[in-house]
Amino acid sequence: MKKFVSVILVLTLALAVLLTGCGGQQATNSNEEGTPSENSGGGEKFKVGILAPAVTHGWVAAVAYHAEARAKELSDQIDYKIQTSSNAEEMTAQLDDLMTWGAQAIVAFPQWEGMEEPIKKALDAGIKVVNFDIVIDVDGVYRVSGDNEGMGIEGAKYIADKIGKEGTVVVLEVPTSGSVSELRKKGFMETAAQIAPDWNILTYATKFTREDGLKDFADILTSNPKIDAVFSMDDETSVGVLQAIREAGRTDIKVITGGGGMQEYFRMMPENEDIWLESALYSPAMVKDAIDLAVKLLKGEDAPEVTIIPTTIVDRTNYKDFLDPNSPY
Repeated sequence: MKKFVSVILVLTLALAVLLTGCGGQQATNSNEEGTPSENSGGGEKFKVGILAPAVTHGWVAAVAYHAEARAKELSDQIDYKIQTSSNAEEMTAQLDDLMTWGAQAIVAFPQWEGMEEPIKKALDAGIKVVNFDIVIDVDGVYRVSGDNEGMGIEGAKYIADKIGKEGTVVVLEVPTSGSVSELRKKGFMETAAQIAPDWNILTYATKFTREDGLKDFADILTSNPKIDAVFSMDDETSVGVLQAIREAGRTDIKVITGGGGMQEYFRMMPENEDIWLESALYSPAMVKDAIDLAVKLLKGEDAPEVTIIPTTIVDRTNYKDFLDPNSPY
């Protein structure tokens, strides 16, 4: 009988551990739901919810990393919950959970369309909403973003500086990224029309991963025997593009742009002297500004509706200034 009871106890404990391990989509430092906690000054803490996409590549992972790091730094002022999702439907359900929890502000980083109505519902409930990165077209939403259009403008200028006003330029857009791709492409195309109207511009769709960059650009190389430059919008895509070029033995391409600020890509810059590798900074650490803005609003302080953080161009001439061994991206 004792042996039977011991077996039941062991199985019960194992099940408890298993169930605990299944809750990996949420990080929190709050106490019981509905129970206010106090900050170090004796006042009630603000409740801040953070919605982020599930990790699709290093930049997105770094956003979640920096968001939680900043939330922990502000733990004397806020209780927080971070939830990640894979699509708009899942993020909508998590937003509802945060509203039930009692979130007073939500920092949302959706990577898909379809969040307009859920966000409006949160605003109607009196919740402050700060949108990070991708535009949510709803009145009353505050936004913190890098300069997506500026990245396209600077990319066109950079390529023109390296190849001149004539040549074939491949544009790699990412339609699934919504306004991010739209704005970067807009900045590039409008600037190219002004400074290099004779470029032969070829546009192809890809995704923000090195695997898609490699696969898609290998096909593009097969279809185009002469390419002078590549306007890639993302560093991870650019790593795949570079691999495709090397594997094909092509020597005609002189420039590959990028975007984000990936340490691995920075380190490739001096190693590839025959190709100018460029990255327009769009740091995932900007999410810290979004969380700071949410806290500022909860304190009743004034803030601009849109905060745009300018981009900076990195290539082999200045990459050392941006190396950070502690960066997760």
